Amino acid sequence: MKDIVLPVAYVFAMVIMAFAAAMLTPLALAIWGADPALLSFIASAGATFLVGALLWAATRRYKRDLKTRDGLMLVALTWIALPAAAALPLWSYLPIHFTDAYFEAVSGLTTTGATVLSGLEALPRSINLWRHLLSWIGGMGIIVLAVGILPLLGVGGLQIYRAEMPGPMKDSKLTPRIGQTAKLLWAVYAGLTVACVGSLKLAGMGWFDAVCAGFSALSLGGFSNYDANIGHFDSVQIELVLTAFEILAAMNFATHYLAWSQRGVHAYFRDTEAKAILGVLLASCVGVALFLLSKGSYPDFGTALRYATFNVVSIATTSGLHNQDYSQWPIFAPMWMIFLSCIVASSGSTGGGVKMIRTLVLAKQANRELDQLVHPNLVRPLKVGGAVIANKVVFAVLAFVFLYFMSVVSLVFVQLASGLDFMTSLSAILACINNAGPGLGLVGPGGTYRILSDFQLWICAAAMLLGRLEVFTILVLFKPSLWRK
Repeated sequence: MKDIVLPVAYVFAMVIMAFAAAMLTPLALAIWGADPALLSFIASAGATFLVGALLWAATRRYKRDLKTRDGLMLVALTWIALPAAAALPLWSYLPIHFTDAYFEAVSGLTTTGATVLSGLEALPRSINLWRHLLSWIGGMGIIVLAVGILPLLGVGGLQIYRAEMPGPMKDSKLTPRIGQTAKLLWAVYAGLTVACVGSLKLAGMGWFDAVCAGFSALSLGGFSNYDANIGHFDSVQIELVLTAFEILAAMNFATHYLAWSQRGVHAYFRDTEAKAILGVLLASCVGVALFLLSKGSYPDFGTALRYATFNVVSIATTSGLHNQDYSQWPIFAPMWMIFLSCIVASSGSTGGGVKMIRTLVLAKQANRELDQLVHPNLVRPLKVGGAVIANKVVFAVLAFVFLYFMSVVSLVFVQLASGLDFMTSLSAILACINNAGPGLGLVGPGGTYRILSDFQLWICAAAMLLGRLEVFTILVLFKPSLWRK
């Protein structure tokens, strides 16, 4: 067993040390602003780096290339253990329990945006920056970031990349070298983040608010440094900027890279997912606006369209930013938004849920089955965007969707058994497994997850991890055959 565990622990040790370095950013802000959380970041960064260094020293002689099983182990270990380190500054400074701090850290790293904190504007800037930085780091995945540097250390990263990258087409790569692919994706991600921050500044935000909101928008993370979230600014310009960048973040970052490298937008028109996302969002924004107008929620169509567009796009793309307490809308609208969070985000994006490509595959497969009922001898390949989808991919999509919905059903029943009401249970689990942030009921946008018990918070944290790692990566670890030589 040590031949399996120790090589993974060696790589994990380097990830921990790199993560400790990430704490230097809020630490520098705390020093610059004489922040009261300074000592918490010093102690947390030091403790995290020390643990990583000791683990590295104890396991470095076991270094070897990682196999598929090792990659799966490392991904799961990293996403379960790193939030504990990320929670240290929150736990040591804020008057909260470790469960609350871990939940907040998991929510950040999985880009969920669900929070247990209130009075956000009164928190030290270093704490708010750390929360948003966690979302930004988690946006493309701490493991995908690591594979860009692991080859330099003599550790292969292909298996990690395949285990971490979202979507059914895990073997598609932009370049032959996986490290180069990771660097290109992060370059696109960082470039869009800079563009978003600059645009928010021009729209009227201060630099600190723009950085925090930019991190949330590109990671589709949903954290804010104000209790009223984006409603605090009451600015149409800011909402338009965030809406545009949330849509970009919900699209495949490989498509962004291709569009940039080709100096044109043709890549988006060739991307079936992108076209489907835009179509669904456009129809939903207009439809929800008309619905809210018909129900008298807003006095005119322009106002209804403003609030419908921002909140529908935000929840559908699994960002979770909001400018209204949409839980007060007629129930059809928020439930439709939560449904959209299950399907809208693209594979290869920072969003969660089933992903649009799987939705398209399922729709095509359903249509093919109907055709075969009419014409039993019909043989027709399944195509999405002109590309033939192999049957093994179709079967994988069917298996994923089954496990996804069984996970939702199981976790909802656990929450119901714990005493939580149905609407809160259902919406909280869907919001967490889709990494969408606020739900409805007790955990709606007007409140926080702090109202849940410790047990209920751990269940929601488990749902976030299942969603972020797309179910398979976690559940496969429980297969005995994985551990046989």
